Amino acid sequence: MKRFIDIIIASIVFLLFLPFGIIIILILKGTGEREVFYFQKRVGINGEDFYLYKFATMKKNSSKIGTKNITLQNDPRVLPFGKILRKTKLNEMPQIINVFRGELSVVGPRPLTRDHYNMIPSKYRIKINGIASIIFRDEETLISNYKGDPSIFYKEKIAPFKGELENWYSNHKSIFIDLKIIIATIIVIFLPSSNIYKTFFKNLPSNGTFIYN
Repeated sequence: MKRFIDIIIASIVFLLFLPFGIIIILILKGTGEREVFYFQKRVGINGEDFYLYKFATMKKNSSKIGTKNITLQNDPRVLPFGKILRKTKLNEMPQIINVFRGELSVVGPRPLTRDHYNMIPSKYRIKINGIASIIFRDEETLISNYKGDPSIFYKEKIAPFKGELENWYSNHKSIFIDLKIIIATIIVIFLPSSNIYKTFFKNLPSNGTFIYN
């Protein structure tokens, strides 16, 4: 049933987004490093790797320089048009292809890079759900404000709490919860400062490690 809903939603989104997607592709081909798509290896079902599709927003080989797979606020590796795509989350839209391929669900586990996957406590290592994406919608700023090594902050603070959120989703997942996550995601895209998740999800785990809005 969920797979059927994924295909229906992905098809509708694809058709609605197609005109904007063509414009984005043309802009990317004419600006920055003229790269359109970025294929990033992520950990998928049963711990197997697959390639996640995104619009290119950063310089080539960015994953091998600087803070690597951790992006900071005003990160110099992010290209000018890439900043717009990342701010609006439009860089994520090519993941519709991954949904069609059965590698992603519209709502459900968010696949991580191998190094971030290994930071999640093993008992929670299922992958991260859409709720974490809503709560950590401005993760770049959160990490940038930390006075220390961003990798340590991610490993010791962010990763454990994301694991707790994954555990919560696994215990409460339903079509109704997925619908609320979709609505909340749309709201925070247009209203980034919104804390709508506090209204939608009353019994989320306490962060225990740091304060989030």
